[in-house]
Amino acid sequence: MNKDVQTNIKLSHILRDWDPFAAGGDFYDTETADTIQAVYQYDDQNELAQKIQEIYEFSFEQKLPLASCLEVAERLLQVKNEASCQL
Repeated sequence: MNKDVQTNIKLSHILRDWDPFAAGGDFYDTETADTIQAVYQYDDQNELAQKIQEIYEFSFEQKLPLASCLEVAERLLQVKNEASCQL
């Protein structure tokens, strides 16, 4: 399996497990796709967290706590960085 596909699957699992609005992990397909795209655009945890907050606020008209977004951003960036460090 392609390394990028494996990375995206891992990122998707993190986001589905996060379930910030307790709506069920499969409820966030659009937000998951947008967030995965953002992971590849941002290397800074704070910037990524703010973008995640914007993505979910746009969809649900409810602002998530930045601390929660920071936690998930850190996990997502770890996966991305691990994938880029593999030979």
